[in-house]
Amino acid sequence: MVSTAELASVAPALEKYGRTALAPLWKRASLSPRDRSLGTVAALIAGSRAVELSHQMDLALDHGVTPAELSEVITHLAFYSGWASAMTAVDAAKHVFARHNISPAQLAEASPKLLPLDEQAEAQRAARVSEQFHAVAPGVVEYTGTVLFRDLWLRPGLAPRDRSLVTVSALVASGQVAQIPYHLNRAIDHGLTAAEAGELLTQLAFYAGWPNVFSALPVVKDVLEKRAK
Repeated sequence: MVSTAELASVAPALEKYGRTALAPLWKRASLSPRDRSLGTVAALIAGSRAVELSHQMDLALDHGVTPAELSEVITHLAFYSGWASAMTAVDAAKHVFARHNISPAQLAEASPKLLPLDEQAEAQRAARVSEQFHAVAPGVVEYTGTVLFRDLWLRPGLAPRDRSLVTVSALVASGQVAQIPYHLNRAIDHGLTAAEAGELLTQLAFYAGWPNVFSALPVVKDVLEKRAK
């Protein structure tokens, strides 16, 4: 992590904003420190922002995110931010885990007993995707069903709400606004509140950038307004 002195020696105004804006952000009551850490780590993984990632993983552990959950976030985002981004996160995490004496026994199993699948909802999702895209990319349609929704999303190492939260955070951070409605609706179904969704965007403005958040804002607003009716 860049020290305060190093930061001040290069960008004194940035050091000031770190004290006067960024530090208070983490104390806002609308979102728990644990959720802020999950969203921030997800945004950094999505952007392959290696310099800050180790520090934020340390902070996530301090905020109650378990080593198993951090491991699951990395695994999950390999599919939503790309394998290379996950490898950047693995490199950061191995040093964090070494500092904290975290052993493989503390991590999620590679092949655990999966959570129950909502067969009806999954059948409807699969039918929609197949109808739209099977003729274009049958392999994508196949893996979306077998690997993502019938496996990855059912892994018990990360609660469904948290899995949705990190997915939405990664989508915002990478500017993938077209994918936000589906996953934000899932997040709300899994227990994320409208107030928490709004505060997550506030957190991500600092860690993913204002343009990405303002691109996401109309989409999030539309989802929340439709849910409120």
